[in-house]
Amino acid sequence: MNPLAQQLNETLQQETPAVYDMLSSLGKAIYFPKEGILSQSAEAKAKANKYNATIGIATENGMPMHLKVIQDTLSAYNPKDIYEYAPPAGKPELRSAWREKMLKDNPSLASIKAEFSNPIVTNALTHGLSIVADLFADAGDAVIIPDKNWENYELTFSIRRNAEIVEYPLYNEAQRFNSEGLKQALLAQKNKGKAIVILNFPNNPTGYTPDLEDGDAIVAAIKAAAEEGIKVIAVTDDAYFGLFFENSLQESLFSKLADLHSNVLAVKVDGATKEEYVWGFRVGFITYASSSNAALAALEQKTLGVIRATISSGPHPSQTFVLHALKSPEFEQQKAEKFEIMKKRANIVKDLLDSGRYGDTLQYYPFNSGYFMCLKLTEVSADAVRKHLLDHYGIGTIALGETDLRVAFSCIEAEQLEELYDSIYKAVQEVSAKA
Repeated sequence: MNPLAQQLNETLQQETPAVYDMLSSLGKAIYFPKEGILSQSAEAKAKANKYNATIGIATENGMPMHLKVIQDTLSAYNPKDIYEYAPPAGKPELRSAWREKMLKDNPSLASIKAEFSNPIVTNALTHGLSIVADLFADAGDAVIIPDKNWENYELTFSIRRNAEIVEYPLYNEAQRFNSEGLKQALLAQKNKGKAIVILNFPNNPTGYTPDLEDGDAIVAAIKAAAEEGIKVIAVTDDAYFGLFFENSLQESLFSKLADLHSNVLAVKVDGATKEEYVWGFRVGFITYASSSNAALAALEQKTLGVIRATISSGPHPSQTFVLHALKSPEFEQQKAEKFEIMKKRANIVKDLLDSGRYGDTLQYYPFNSGYFMCLKLTEVSADAVRKHLLDHYGIGTIALGETDLRVAFSCIEAEQLEELYDSIYKAVQEVSAKA
């Protein structure tokens, strides 16, 4: 094993032995090279005041070389903030700005006993989850998710890392979050001694976020598993964070998980992708919590090792664009305006479905946040309805399993929602008539 990896492992063994035990074989072997192109280039950048012939970019007239046809469309930005490589951990100013945003959006973070790392920039959230998988998932490890989930978890954790996906029902009989189901799924891993739990709120595909009481029950379930000796990597997938339209959790559960138990490692994966409506920018973040700063530093080095080995570093222009937005005095107001648009759409959908105009035909799962909602079609195949909507109405939806039809109200104008749901209702009736 490389001495740098061994040194990081020894730090984790000494500072947070449970976290060391959580690491996958790759997680134990990975490290960020201190002697190499990046480290030597960084040293040269600080000291080479005459000629710097280290890193592989081209320069001209003291600036990164660039094409005028590109720079003309980006003239508001200095070439050095666009064309150079960003550091593997991300633009330092952006990391600091995102940390400040996290504290503002999650006030309880200020009062936790544990520390949390400076957010590390990822190539959006999928990359952040992939880093979690690389660092902590080995073949056969349990990855616990609800039965209503984002399909990419299967690819990221099971297909790539051969982990075992363990599902529990998202809702209980009272149509609230099924914290008991989560608890039992966790306790069932006692023989393995380890579990990765992914908490995705607002949930994709249902647009559901638990309330405060259920949030506490989720934390209690994870603590119960930790007290039984199960080492839990608790990952909050906060892709749609902030889009909370009703009485639900208003903060990430990361705050409550950060110093929960020595057998719990809290990991927050979030980003500008959905929060700031910049899907194509691919700017995300991964953040760890620990009682040990040395352990946080070791986890950061291992994370940088994964980044260096996969994408090397994230795109610089989009990091600059997001940083510019976060620093703008107009940012909060503009974001609030978009929030109100999204909330209005969600409320219109709920009013339509609760109006009685569709009878019992369009039943739906509880939703109160995010981009989506899910219909529960009990009499017809969801995929048959999906295809009928495409072929006869020119309407696209997503079928999930036999009964569930996901509708993204996020991309439908408010005045178009009535026609959309009326069309879905007609399609269900027409498919039912053919059956």
